[in-house]
Formats: sequence, C-alpha cells, structure tokens
Amino acid sequence: MLTNNEENGLGDKPREKCGVFGVFGVPNAAQLAYFGLHTLQHRGQEGAGIAVSDGEGLHCTKGKGLVLEVFNQSDIDALKGSNSIGHIRYSTCGGDEWENIQPIVARANRGSLAVAHNGQIVNAQPLRDELENMGHLFHTSSDSAIILHLIQGGAGNLMEKLQSACARLEGAFAFLILTPKSLYAIRDRHGLRPLAIATLENGWCAASETCAFDAVGAKFLRNVEPGEILKFSRTGMESRFYTQQTEHRLCAMEYVYFAREDSSIDGKNVHLARRRTGELLARTDCKTLKADLVVGVPDSSLPAAMGYSEASGIPYGMGLIKNRYVGRTFIEPTQEQRDLAVRMKLSANSSVVQGKRIVLIDDSIVRGTTSRRIIRLLREAGASQVHLRVASPPILYPCFYGVDISSRKELISAGMDPQALCRYLGADSLRFLSVEQLREAYGEAGYCFSCFTGDYLTPLYGHRAD
Repeated sequence: MLTNNEENGLGDKPREKCGVFGVFGVPNAAQLAYFGLHTLQHRGQEGAGIAVSDGEGLHCTKGKGLVLEVFNQSDIDALKGSNSIGHIRYSTCGGDEWENIQPIVARANRGSLAVAHNGQIVNAQPLRDELENMGHLFHTSSDSAIILHLIQGGAGNLMEKLQSACARLEGAFAFLILTPKSLYAIRDRHGLRPLAIATLENGWCAASETCAFDAVGAKFLRNVEPGEILKFSRTGMESRFYTQQTEHRLCAMEYVYFAREDSSIDGKNVHLARRRTGELLARTDCKTLKADLVVGVPDSSLPAAMGYSEASGIPYGMGLIKNRYVGRTFIEPTQEQRDLAVRMKLSANSSVVQGKRIVLIDDSIVRGTTSRRIIRLLREAGASQVHLRVASPPILYPCFYGVDISSRKELISAGMDPQALCRYLGADSLRFLSVEQLREAYGEAGYCFSCFTGDYLTPLYGHRAD
C-alpha cells in the first residue's frame, strides 16, 4: 500500500514524524505556539494541536490538517494562558485517527498533564502490554499515551516520576510536558531527535528546531542535552538527568532532509552541512564527469547543488521549478495520476536544460519512484544527459526511531546495486555520498547512521530489520 507521500508524487522522501513547540511565562502563549508550529510545518502535515495552561487547568484544541487549517483566530483567542505546548505530526505506528493527534491531555484527581512527543518508542508494545495487564486503559494507540501512563503510575513528585518513566523508554523521544504551573522539556539519552530552548522576554521557549525561535522573537540559549529533563516554572529553569549513560547520536536525516535550512541542530547550521555534502560529491567527480549544468531537486537538495557547483566549477541553474501552491492532493495511486502529481509539483525549465548535460542533485532516495519521474521530466525537456548524485548514502535499513521507513521492502537500494538502480532510474550515471564522506561533512560529533549501516543504537524489541 502506498503512503500519502507516494500518492502526492513524493515517494522518494522519508517522513519525519513530528515537531514540538512550547512557551512558558508569556501572556499570548497560544498565539506564539501557532506561529512556532507554522514554522515547523515541514515536520508534519497531517495534524496539529495546541494546549495551554491558565495556571489552574489545561485547555486543548487540535484537529487534522495543516496548522492554518486547524486553527483560526477565534480558536487561538479562546486558548487563554501564559504557558503552552503545540504539536504537528505525521502519523506514527498509531495511525492518523483523531484521538492520536497531540497534545494528548490526561486529567486526574492528582492533576492534569499534556504531552507533545516527537520520536518513536522502540519498546512501546511490551510497555503497553505490561500497563494493560496492570489495569491501565488506553484511549489512543500513540507512544505518547504510554509516556503519560508511565508518569501517572510512578511514585514521588512529577520530576521523580519523569525520571523513572524516561529510564524505561528505549528509542527516540523529544517531548514536552505541560502542567497547570510548569513546562518540562525532555530528550532521549542518545539525543536522536532534536530539541532546543530559548529565552523570551520574561519567559522561555522550547522547539524541535531553532528556526521556530526566530519566528517568535526568542533568543536561542542551548540544546537540551541527551538524557536531560528541564523544568520551567516561576522560580526559573531546573535541570536534572534521568540517566548518566548518555551520548550524542543525532539522527543524520535531520541534516539530510528533515530540518529547515535556517535551523541549527546541535550547533551545526543545516544549510552549511548540506552545502558541504555537495562539495564532497563534486570532489569525487571532479576528474571524471563532464557536464554543463548543476540542478538541485527543490527544496532540501538546493544547498548541496550549490556546493557541488562551487566545488566543481559547473554552473548552477534552476532546471526544476517547484509549484508552491499545489497543496495536498490525496489522489488515487494509479501510475498515470502519480505521474501527473509530479508534474503538478515540479516542472522542468526547458529553456535552461535543453541540450545540456545535467548533474542532478538529490538529498536521498527511498523508493526511487520520484527520482525516476524527475529524470524523465528533464529528458522530456531536452536534457541530453542526466547524471544523478545523491547527497547521502544509500538507505538500506528501516528506521525505528521516528522516521517513516518501516521495512526493507520499501527501500529500493536494499534490492538493487547502484548499477541496476541507475538503469532503473534512467540516469546516465549514479553516485551516492559514502558514510565516511557524510561523517566528514557533518564533523566529529556522533550521529545515528542506522538507516545506512544497520547498526542500531537500541534493542529492537521484536521489530524486524529485514
């Protein structure tokens, strides 16, 4: 069965699951959350929600669709309070049902909590089974519900409950917890998913990406450290760690594809990291490939295309144009309609590419469907040659840490060697960036390359990597 990405002609692109945004101590908290979520929209387009605290209780509004489809100004005005968390999502293994849209709010005699979660808990099923055997009732199938139940079943104050709950979670998580009087920001011990904090006038801000801080006028302070729990309250910011066994292993796909260019993730600017991958691709090609024009696949591949052009001396051109007003089509997945979807979203600039030997730069290949169609578009527009260069290694293994790659059967590079894949795509040549080059591009800090290498950071708890 095809995903919505394939139905929309975007089948080569992996999907990040979610983005989170939170503010504390700001009078117009819901308004800022709206702007923050809008800036993070690229991280999820299936649902959005905002929860606010007025100091006494929690109120939440959420729904399916884009941020601007879920909320109008009257919705925002009705969410009164100075503390807020928000969430945008693609569906995880829990599906796209309304009850799985976040934030998820739990109300109890001992107090209310709202959680907004980015990532995937690898041991979610055994934890759910254990909790259900203890009598817990689940009204949602998302991982976030497991987090809430673990917290509610713990002992001690809320910080102690969070420490105990997080210690039991395996996998990737960056989540925000809102109570009537506090905001918590928590990151998994590997730092797989990004989470940063910033200061606002008399307040605080937390977000999956730093680009959201710019949208609300917040000043970046630092990243939440792996294994860290930050509490924001009237007395300021408090830091605790739920484990001392921590490491920095950010998901490499944040730089490859997910994050916005103007974000800095764990101290590295996304645009510059992507540009460097293009430079390294060109360094490999410089003595062998003869071409007339470098073309990037909009949008996330453009920095790598610029880097390739500068390093190789081959001119950069806008050979592909993206239609930014198409929206989500949700068409039936017939071959003819999928091809039409690509033409609706991308068109080849024939005046630029006609008669040219093209170096086509893309950031990644998952299923291969879109790459094949884009190469066909360029040839139909008159390109004499199309040499495909991919600014990441071949994706060979599924991801269980919050990326929409669940089976090797989906991954075309797992079933074809580069020569066969080149023929299938219709390219004149094909080259991927190597894992070693990706390390060189991103620097010395640790990263998760499990989708490229199959070296997972955690036990898989029944998930199959084949």
